[in-house]
Amino acid sequence: MNFRPLRTPEEPEINFIPLIDLLLVILIFLMVTMTFSRYTQLKVDLPSASSTAVAEQARDIVVAVTADGQYRLADRPDEPLSQPALAAALRDEAATRKERMVVIYADAGATHQAVIGVLDAARRAGLERVTFAAQGEPAPR
Repeated sequence: MNFRPLRTPEEPEINFIPLIDLLLVILIFLMVTMTFSRYTQLKVDLPSASSTAVAEQARDIVVAVTADGQYRLADRPDEPLSQPALAAALRDEAATRKERMVVIYADAGATHQAVIGVLDAARRAGLERVTFAAQGEPAPR
């Protein structure tokens, strides 16, 4: 008689600890040698100033926004306007001109709300073409 207990063969066992150690070393190596590229920058086409824009400017409706938020038309620079008066003046200007584009010259110190007020007045006057003027770089001497 055989009194020995039945031995089942042991299941092979995979030890994951050395594998995890190796993966951590590879991960650290990849993080140290990795280079980062900056893709968060936006490509924007900015307006540029030219001498032909001055000739076309005479047909446009020019609105200036001062640093303290006052609105002035280029035809009447001495008369500050409120937003409802600006909408009425823009409506009158649009009725007399064929070319109905509004050019906004906003001071750098003007608030965003003041510029939005010009956009809102132009919308109420029925003017759909609105652009912003930008200051060009000074010419090299």
